[in-house]
Amino acid sequence: MYQVIHLSAECFPVAKVGGLGDVAGALPKYLNQAGVPSCLVMPRYNLKWNAAHVSHSVFEGVCSTEHFNIPFHIVKAAQDTLGFDLYMVDIPGILFRDQVYGYDDDAFRFIFFQQAVLHWLCSWEQKPSVLHAHDHHCGYAAFMAAHCYDFHPLRNIKTVFTIHNGLYTAPVPHDYARFFPHFPREVGGLLEWDNRIDPLATAIKCSQKVTTVSQGYLQELQQQQSSYSWLYQEYAYKSFGILNGIDTQVWDPNTDAYLTHKLSEQNWLGFKQKNKEEICKRFRFDPNLPLCVFIGRLTGEKGGDLIAPSVGEFVHQTKGMNFFLLGSGSPNLEDALRHISGVFPENVANYIGYNETLAHEMYAAADFLIMPSFVEPCGLNQMYALRYGTIPIVRSVGGLKDSVKDFGDFEGYGIRFDQGTVQDILYSLYRAKDLYYSSYTFNHVRALGIKLDFSWETAVKKYISLYYQ
Repeated sequence: MYQVIHLSAECFPVAKVGGLGDVAGALPKYLNQAGVPSCLVMPRYNLKWNAAHVSHSVFEGVCSTEHFNIPFHIVKAAQDTLGFDLYMVDIPGILFRDQVYGYDDDAFRFIFFQQAVLHWLCSWEQKPSVLHAHDHHCGYAAFMAAHCYDFHPLRNIKTVFTIHNGLYTAPVPHDYARFFPHFPREVGGLLEWDNRIDPLATAIKCSQKVTTVSQGYLQELQQQQSSYSWLYQEYAYKSFGILNGIDTQVWDPNTDAYLTHKLSEQNWLGFKQKNKEEICKRFRFDPNLPLCVFIGRLTGEKGGDLIAPSVGEFVHQTKGMNFFLLGSGSPNLEDALRHISGVFPENVANYIGYNETLAHEMYAAADFLIMPSFVEPCGLNQMYALRYGTIPIVRSVGGLKDSVKDFGDFEGYGIRFDQGTVQDILYSLYRAKDLYYSSYTFNHVRALGIKLDFSWETAVKKYISLYYQ
């Protein structure tokens, strides 16, 4: 029987919107490999993966409210291709939709997702030890398990809640309490924050342990000036920062199926040069120049509004570096990338959208990766980059600060800057350019990054320790 049940709105490769999907698709797998039987439960969406994979029903139930009933099925993926058992809550018309998020009734949808999971767990003869919920979409699970009369058999399950991004929550009016199974009136305050019902606040109050995806991000949440500041400080005693890992079986330059030129016999110079030449030929770049890439969402949170002005100003001042920019987001930021690519076609190219194959090729080809994030709870791109011999240029926030050490420090393997400004980014790009042309130092810094271990095995040991606490 499973010891740990994960609840998540996303899971790669079934449904991925951001880093949550990557973590949810890896953590249960590596827990199983470490000897802790684990599975994951998520909503069943109308997405390509579900159309291509067979699943069968393992449980039928009904979520009840004062005014209506909602029938649901728990279905299990028939093929074990993920390294863990995957279960999905199927509620036609409510969960089974073409997108993961973005609907006006998302709060309603995820309340019933969590209810369905708990109804199913109540039917188990042997209950799991730990219920591990991820982000605010699953923020009510700990409250329901502990306090709703319908879920009394689950009252002794231990609960862990992981905050992947504290910027996002979905507060709703008090009358949404009618969508919960009955609970004692005196515990209703656990649902409330800032005169609303708030899933993020509820999870922090009700879960036995709270984690963030890096120690640096936990400190930022506790120190920031926001409506949640007191909450993070009050519950610091049960909060822990655990840096995410990356799936080194998927992100392996020796076997990466997305690459034409794989790493062979640890010949890193040959590996990088061949992949770089391929990208440069495709976009008519000079392969003798350093190549810097951006891979991410074009939003203010990710520093997307700084990319075009910084790159444009740098290339205007010097043609000593090429840039390939992959991302999507705000239409005006997408247009800004197109504009600088048109003004400087010999040094700047872009791809608007996301392309998994191209992303892998870029990590393999690039000399540098730029991440000017204003908020970065953990960050995975810098870890992928280091795994593929690409030096990250990052702002000193959250997980970036925890995982990247500036090459100016002893045994440093990256470039860090503190302020989210064009001037700081320009200075960092010039440092990167100078580093590139100091071949011995460049190769030494690259080699230090390649040796680092950001595998999930390291992170999983910390989660297992937390569970046993």
